[in-house]
Amino acid sequence: MQKDKLLTAIVDDHPIVIEGLKNMLKNEANIEVIGGFQNGAEILSYLENEKVDLVLLDISLPDINGMELCLEIKKKYRSVIVLILSNRTERSIVVQTIQNGASGYLLKNSSLDELRRCITEAVKGSICYSKEVMEILSRPSRNELLAAPRLTKREKQILELIAQGKTSQTIGEELFLSPLTIDTHRKNLLQKFQVRNVAELIMSANQQHLL
Repeated sequence: MQKDKLLTAIVDDHPIVIEGLKNMLKNEANIEVIGGFQNGAEILSYLENEKVDLVLLDISLPDINGMELCLEIKKKYRSVIVLILSNRTERSIVVQTIQNGASGYLLKNSSLDELRRCITEAVKGSICYSKEVMEILSRPSRNELLAAPRLTKREKQILELIAQGKTSQTIGEELFLSPLTIDTHRKNLLQKFQVRNVAELIMSANQQHLL
């Protein structure tokens, strides 16, 4: 990483946000904004040929979820620091982005001082949050407040196999059940845990010490 300036890319689908961040950072001695990108494909294409030290990344993009894009960037370019700048306040999204390799999470109403602090901490290797995000994380999660759901022996078995990343087809073959039956169990598990997808299911099951 450059010692003098952090080569910084801004990824947001709103041009006005990109311009606002450029203006906010233009007088920062240690930061050089090298460009703004309105979707995931643009920044991934740029990273293939150009050096970037820091990516300021929104969650809501037209072509890819920011959480997935963060994971892809970190897999291909481990040295790139990713900071999330978003209006999304769901605790599960904050947690997932950090698990996907982000070095921090800030809301878009954060001050320049907060952004500056988080960038400094991220460069040092720390995980950083804006004040409001820290407050969100300090509250008990919905899953921590809810009693752990009761699972049948078969549901526990399937949950463990899902957590291993196995498909319905593979699970069905292991348990001598049809993929359709496994899909039904998947839907039932999502309902029992009151979650929307497999990532949230696994996170919730871990929080409830069921995995």
